[in-house]
Amino acid sequence: MAEPSQASWRQVPRSVVVLGLVSLFMDVSSELVHSLLPAFLVVTLGASTVMVGIIEGIAEATAAIAKVFSGTISDRIGKRKLLVGLGYGLAAVIKPIFPLAGSVGAVLAARFVDRIGKGIRDAPRDALVADITPPEIRGAAFGMRQALDTVGAFAGPLLAIALMAIYANDFRAVFWWAVVPAAIAVALLVLGVQEPAGIRPSGQKNWPIRRADLARMTDAYWWVVVIGIVFTMARFSEAFLLLKGQQVGLPLALLPLVMVLMNLVYAVLATPAGVLSDRIGRHRVLIAGLLILVAADLVLGFVPGFTGLFVGVTLWGAYMGLSQGLLSALVADTAPDDLRGTAFGIFNLVTGIALLAASTLAGVLWQRYGSSVTFAAGAAFAGAAVVALIVRKKLSIVRDS
Repeated sequence: MAEPSQASWRQVPRSVVVLGLVSLFMDVSSELVHSLLPAFLVVTLGASTVMVGIIEGIAEATAAIAKVFSGTISDRIGKRKLLVGLGYGLAAVIKPIFPLAGSVGAVLAARFVDRIGKGIRDAPRDALVADITPPEIRGAAFGMRQALDTVGAFAGPLLAIALMAIYANDFRAVFWWAVVPAAIAVALLVLGVQEPAGIRPSGQKNWPIRRADLARMTDAYWWVVVIGIVFTMARFSEAFLLLKGQQVGLPLALLPLVMVLMNLVYAVLATPAGVLSDRIGRHRVLIAGLLILVAADLVLGFVPGFTGLFVGVTLWGAYMGLSQGLLSALVADTAPDDLRGTAFGIFNLVTGIALLAASTLAGVLWQRYGSSVTFAAGAAFAGAAVVALIVRKKLSIVRDS
């Protein structure tokens, strides 16, 4: 794990910043669609909350499975950018399917392909960030990339609000605009990102995850995987935040405000959280984030009206800012250098499967027992993650003493 340092966002390499801008524009495109998609599914296409949870879970699990293959392939060929570009390109070309979709099945298919694109790009991209960045500023680099990604994640919903007003709540007309920022993201990647020299291909040609590779992963890495699973169960799909907004009476055109608020807080905190974790250690910052998530779930579940919604969403965004970039940094800290792509792929696979389970469970709980029980279950998983982190830290102290 990285030692405390005087890390600063100003030291982050240029290609990492450009990767952050690529993420920003693709997230503008994706969130323009996704901030309205649960309402589109329920209101226009007649889907149930269980179906919303299943669609989101399948989509993220698909991305997770693809990440295993893409991460390992990037290790084997020693070329991350090629796979990153393929993933972003696939996500860009599928965007027109959303405005054309006439059924729940069509939306599921579009989300499936879109998340394959995400799966192809994410593990090689995170490995590329780790390749480019010196270890002493890795938290800052992942935090900055995550922050720029999250700027797009709240700019997209803001654009959705404006376009819903212009097009009088016509979901399909709004969805067409997602094509533009997606094309900009691909152009930025092609022209602005350079891979570092000296990354040697592994040359392996067998099954993506080999027993020998698994054996080389450290105990610390497997602890990160376990913690990632529990984290994921604690934060099911953000689609349920949008459904909560609809439940408390937020107008359809203003539903994207939920994602704007969450992602604004997320973006503001992601880089400082990464820098802080370089200085004081990842575990302390992650524990603080989880305690905030417990508070967020309890507020969303039991404080009524718009007050509960916006306070809960603000706290949820704070949790995301204090955790997501740090989990990536922990994977980079604990994985062998030549297996980073594989390590990110494994991590994303298991957390993606966990997200499928979490989102499906959230949909079932919501439909059968209501939103309060759903968010209470999230708070329970967050509490379990706190315990896992404390146990991990104590075991590490005992081992080192």
